[in-house]
Order: sequence, then C-alpha cells, then structure tokens
Amino acid sequence: MKVVVALTGASGQVYGLKVLKILKELGIETHVILSKAAELTMKVEGIEESEVKKLAFRFYSDEEIDAPISSGSFRHNGMIISPCSIKTASSIAYGITDNLISRAADVTLKERRPLVLLVRETPLHSGHLKTLLTLSELGAIVMPPVPAFYIKPKSIDDIITYTSLRAISMLGIDVKHFEWSGMR
Repeated sequence: MKVVVALTGASGQVYGLKVLKILKELGIETHVILSKAAELTMKVEGIEESEVKKLAFRFYSDEEIDAPISSGSFRHNGMIISPCSIKTASSIAYGITDNLISRAADVTLKERRPLVLLVRETPLHSGHLKTLLTLSELGAIVMPPVPAFYIKPKSIDDIITYTSLRAISMLGIDVKHFEWSGMR
C-alpha cells in the first residue's frame, strides 16, 4: 500500500506526525509533502522537520511539481492532508494546482481515490463553509480533527491518536483501534 501525506501551515502539526507514525507502524509506504507554511508552523509547535522526514518512504518539497505523485499514473491508496489549512482547501476546491500538495490532491480526486482533509480552522465564515461543501461535492472527505470524548481520553495524545486512526480508516485501511463498541 502507498499513501500520500501532506502537512500544510495550519496549527496541529502533531496530527500529521501521528498519521505518519501509524502508517509506518502498519508498514505502509508514505510519500510526504511539506508546505513552506508547515515548516514554519512546525518550528512554532516544537516539531523538527527531521522527525517527519525519517518517517517518510519518500519526501518531497511543495515546489516539486514534477514529482511522480503529481500524475494520475502514480498508483496509491489515497491521500491525507493533516493538518489542512483553509488556503490549501480552497486551492483544491477551485482547481488551483500551483504546488505539489494541491496538484497531488487534484489528481487524487480526478482518479477517484480517497482524499481526507483534516481542516484546521475555527471559527468558519460562509466562504469557508462553501469551500468545504465544494470539496465534499468533489468527493473529498472533510474531517476536522474534532475530539471524541466517548473514548475517555487520558491524554492529548489519546485524542490525536484516535483522530489519526479515524482519518487513516477513511482510506479503507483496517485499523481496529477506534471501533465503537456501544455504550456498555
């Protein structure tokens, strides 16, 4: 299996890092893209770029528009953008493919592969909501990283792990860790 993972400039870089850690544990090949804004946000949030790079099977800068993942001929099982900024979401929704992240996402949609967007923005104005609706209509899975408290998290990492597992499951990857077992 192959998964494309992108991290953009929104707060919540820990989500992207956790997605990559889980995919590595599952033995899934990851093709990772970092935006320039993600690099800046990672510094503020205390995450080293080297942590991300060591988890990637293949690493790309956002400027590598000619990378293999920019083509529909590159077969993969889906793409997760975690976190996904409103800027990136807007570019994808309106077909602005001027960098590798938006191009890879556009190709993912046109090839009818799963695209999961952990959109990190709040509050949302009507323009944001229209963008998210457009993405959903195009086939993207819009999944803001909203905590699930029924899992009775004992730490922030529990919340991040649950959300990351849920996002990965949206690609059809079997992760049993989060399945709802009822109110027992």
